[in-house]
Amino acid sequence: MARVEIVEVGPRDGLQNTDTLVDTATKVELIERMLDAGVRRIEATSFVHPGRVPQMADAEDVMAAVPRDRGASYIGLVLNDRGLDRALDARVDEVNVVVVATETFSQRNQGAGVDDMLASWERIAGRARDAGLRTSVTISASFGCPFEGKVDPARIVDLAARVAAGGPDEIALADTIGVAAPPQVTEVVTRVAEQVGDIPLRCHFHNTRNTGFANVVAAVAAGVAALDASVGGIGGCPFAPAATGNIATEDLIYLLDRMGVTHGVALDAACSTAEWIGERLGLTVPGLLSRAGPFPGAA
Repeated sequence: MARVEIVEVGPRDGLQNTDTLVDTATKVELIERMLDAGVRRIEATSFVHPGRVPQMADAEDVMAAVPRDRGASYIGLVLNDRGLDRALDARVDEVNVVVVATETFSQRNQGAGVDDMLASWERIAGRARDAGLRTSVTISASFGCPFEGKVDPARIVDLAARVAAGGPDEIALADTIGVAAPPQVTEVVTRVAEQVGDIPLRCHFHNTRNTGFANVVAAVAAGVAALDASVGGIGGCPFAPAATGNIATEDLIYLLDRMGVTHGVALDAACSTAEWIGERLGLTVPGLLSRAGPFPGAA
């Protein structure tokens, strides 16, 4: 049986695009609930300017309150040296750097060009490694850009090669605006894997156009080691027009279970957490399993 690691991104990517500002205690409880469900890697927060992403203004407070005795690895998103300084002081276990695949989106999302972000990654890589932290790089808009349209797979392969030169522990390919279809996923994952060798790959899908879970099947078949998901399917990039949520953790669990892929996360606990976070946000979450339930009587 295949095994895929589920990385819970709800506390960061899930909450960064919500109209409701969630307090620190609720964020920490969300993290604790997903730990109870069996998740062991959680993107807990991002160390970005609070003026651009006010939902993440309490990053240090969140990291000060998360449980440290659960065998969890907490990921902090950083974009520059100042963000890394904050992440180190907050005692994250991993740092994730985002490099956007297109110039226009990079400028809109991060206020810097693609080459600037690659240079930032190189600086962060060395400092994080010296501090003993695990590192990953997400290549955002790997399958399409809201401003420049289609992205040539060859560009993603080239960016992955440049990222790999910095020695990340993992590279993530993100369908940030939810435009990918399975054949694209198969091609890009396969070509990037051939380029970067032994560096594990992770995929990050959004279900904006209802293809997120079909893309999961393609990614698993292509051999990815990990998949991002957000409990309830909440979230989306605040700098992408008409952004909608990530694939829902509970829906992903059901799919992987039915595919015979092991992951170690409990469906019932994820479903109850999806309902719980929806109540706190005052909305019905996009995820379906918390409403439909599992296949009755299915093993």
